[in-house]
Amino acid sequence: MIKKLIQDAKELLKDLIETPSFSSEEKDTAILLEKWFKNYDITYKRTKNNIWATNKYFDESKPNLLLNSHHDTVKPNKGYTKDPFKAIVEDGKLFGLGSNDAGGCLVSLLACFTYFYSKKNLNYNIIIVASAEEESSGPDGLNSMLSIIPEIDVAIVGEPTQMHLAIAEKGLVVFDAKVKGTPSHAAHPNKNNAIYNTIDVLNWFKDFQFERKSPVLGNVKMTVTQINAGQQHNAVPSEVDLVIDVRVNDKYSNEEIAKILKKKSPCDSIEARSLRLNSSSIPLNHELVKAGIELGRETYGSPTLSDQATLSCPSLKLGPGDSTRSHTADEFIYLEEIEEGVKIYIGLLKRVL
Repeated sequence: MIKKLIQDAKELLKDLIETPSFSSEEKDTAILLEKWFKNYDITYKRTKNNIWATNKYFDESKPNLLLNSHHDTVKPNKGYTKDPFKAIVEDGKLFGLGSNDAGGCLVSLLACFTYFYSKKNLNYNIIIVASAEEESSGPDGLNSMLSIIPEIDVAIVGEPTQMHLAIAEKGLVVFDAKVKGTPSHAAHPNKNNAIYNTIDVLNWFKDFQFERKSPVLGNVKMTVTQINAGQQHNAVPSEVDLVIDVRVNDKYSNEEIAKILKKKSPCDSIEARSLRLNSSSIPLNHELVKAGIELGRETYGSPTLSDQATLSCPSLKLGPGDSTRSHTADEFIYLEEIEEGVKIYIGLLKRVL
């Protein structure tokens, strides 16, 4: 059965690649996922573009394990030399938009869920959600499903990790800040030029260090990523707008980060866009982590964001592929990585189910 599941997963991934599914435009890939469940006679539900199911012998007295990955993609960048919507196999690589992020993870998790779907007397119920709008952090993705599906006790989120165990993931807070000054004609003296005032502010953001360091995720990383000011060459603007990207470790809540920056940053104003994308983790002694280590997988902390940020339960990020290929031109995944992904997912769950 595993051999057939692996082959079917590869064929589904090819179909997904050739079906555009930008965030909030996933209806056609949702139809492909529905076909998988129908072909395997699995009862499923669809909520907007999210497809989900529970194991056949769901028992409300047992804890719930979520398997999740997404079927939306970013838009292809201009560096592609291959058709991003054509599944091309060369030298063991499957090229195409979404192949690595996160199609390989999704089809491998589907195969794993299907393997366990009809098994009785499991220690956990299994819930799978093939979710939408991950890439855009949109309102109709996994976050919207948490009030619909049964309450989750622990989760495996499928993102490309080379099938190693991302036992923690940094959260994200984006801030909009202003540095003010005195507007004037460029020909006249001005000792309160907002752009010059920004030099000291930028140096503060460059040098500031948050005190608490995580043994898994390291330091909080803060980066100024956008600057905008002025409308014409001969006018000194009244203010400079900054955007600051803060990657939060598991030693801080997003609310704490916001309070610290409001108190200490030298900006005239600074406001968080959202505080909902929190850091996430799973204890090293959790049975899922122990099972992964028994299979020879390594543990690490991930700096990149995923749908883990929407979960409040312990969660593990794990999947075939390599995150350095995500969002790159001529994105690809090795076909053998999908085979490995299915086998490791199944081997992992066999140890805990």
